[in-house]
Order: sequence, then C-alpha cells, then structure tokens
Amino acid sequence: METTGCGTAIVTPFRADGSVDEEGLRGLVNWQIESGIDFLVACGSSGEAATLDEEEWLRTVRLVVETAAGRVPVWAGCTHNSTRTLLRLAGLLRQVQGISAVLSANPYYNKPTQEGQFQHFLALAKAVDPLPVVLYNVPGRTAANLEPETVARLAEVAPNIQAVKEASGKLPQIAELVHSLPQGFKIFSGDDSLALASIGIGAHGLISVAANEAPAETGRMVRAALLNDWTQARAIERKYRRLFEANFWESNPGPVKTVLSLMGRCSDAVRLPLVPPSAATRARLERLAGELGLLKHAPLPEGDLGLF
Repeated sequence: METTGCGTAIVTPFRADGSVDEEGLRGLVNWQIESGIDFLVACGSSGEAATLDEEEWLRTVRLVVETAAGRVPVWAGCTHNSTRTLLRLAGLLRQVQGISAVLSANPYYNKPTQEGQFQHFLALAKAVDPLPVVLYNVPGRTAANLEPETVARLAEVAPNIQAVKEASGKLPQIAELVHSLPQGFKIFSGDDSLALASIGIGAHGLISVAANEAPAETGRMVRAALLNDWTQARAIERKYRRLFEANFWESNPGPVKTVLSLMGRCSDAVRLPLVPPSAATRARLERLAGELGLLKHAPLPEGDLGLF
C-alpha cells in the first residue's frame, strides 16, 4: 500500500427527514479533495455506518468513490461482529469499482479472543483479495483490543492485509507495531490528538475526525510531521488541539456535524441512538469554531498559524 498522510473519516450527512443527503455528501467530498486531503474513508465510525442499512451503506460508498473520481484513494468501511455477515457484506463491496482498500474494525460486543480476531480478519482478507485490507483497532468502541502480535500474524499470512488504524490510545502499542511489522506495512493513528506523537515513533499518517472541519490545516500538520518539519506541525497542533478534544465533548460525530452545520457544509442531523449535542455544548462549539476561523468558509492562509 502506497497511501500515507492524512485521510478524513468523512461524516455521512443526513436530511431533516433522516435520509442520506447525497448532494451534501458530494459537496463534502469535493471540498475535502480541493482542500488537499490525501485520502477519504467512507462509512467508518464518523460516518455512522452502524446506523445505515445495507442499501444505504453501499450507496454511500459508491457516491464517495464516484465523486472522488480517482483524485484521491477511497477506503470503504466494512465492519460487523458476525463473521458470516461480514463476508456477505464484503461480497457486496466487491461490486464497487474504484475502492482502494477495505477498513474493518474489531468485532464489537462479542469480545473475541486474539485467535477469534485473527480468524475473523483472515476470512475477510480472503474474501476481498486482492483488495487491500486495513485493520481498525478501536477497543473503546468494540471492547476488544487487537494486539500487535496478532497484527503481525495477520500481515504474515495475508499479503493483502497492509495497514492498521490504531485507535487504542496507547503509544507503547503503536511503537510495538512499528518495530514488529514488516517494512511497507502502514500504521495510521486513529486519534487526532496523538497523531504527531504516533508519527514521531514511526507511524505513516492519520485517519482524522477533525479533518472533516479543517481538512487543509489537519493535512498540513500531518504532512509537515512526515517531512520532519516539526516547527510547523507543532504550531498547527497547538492551534487545533482544542478542536481535537471538542469533537469528543459528546459522542462522535455529533460535535463534528454541529461545527459543519455552523460552517454551512451540512446539517447537524444524526441518527438515533445518537442525538445532537446539547445547547450548552453547541454554544461552546460555536465559540471555539469562531475563534479558530472555521466559520469563514475558507481555509486559513498558509502562514496564519496564530496561537490561542
């Protein structure tokens, strides 16, 4: 896998009636690409994939791929806690031309052992081969941690398992991945707030939530770090670190969609069991977005890294 840099775990915008806002989604994809993002992840956690029915999920992936039109790689989220169902979904995904990789999170709720996760991901890799697979370790949402030894086993037996999105929040675990995986296997931070630390110990980029709201700035931060321009990378992180935290003041992607709605990019509608952030949180988000210049509907100039 050649992809590195900053990818956006793009939200799925909804209309007031709860349906997918396809026009809004196309607009978000075009804006992301025009802002210089390196790749897009459709139907991940931030895309509320767990609340999309199969037809909506497949249609959303198709729309992102078609709108991107080869300008950037598009990864498709494909996660389920039943391996049998996951393989059926993977079969549907193979019908979509233009996908660059499949991103799949730990099986949730079941709390499988390492051997169970190994067999689950291996079955997925065989089902989509030769399409690359990106493992997504997010124990805070799934109640299952994917240990570095298991990732290494998978990389050894399945050549199309080529990357991992690490959202455990554990830097020692990321460091172990860096040292134990073969050269060419990509490691991406799944936490905006740990992106620079992860790159500093050898990660290859970030799959970002904040890039939904600030794609140009988050992308510049990641690329600067990868080029060892730590002065610029740290200046951008210092400015936007509060946004990284604010996006999780309430359940993701509620705060992100609120900021995007304030920016005029899409509605703030989310699907139950998620609800929009409280009035108090919305007021805090609006104040922060204004301070960061996000409500100006344009990326900040290259040199405008004033600190707050």
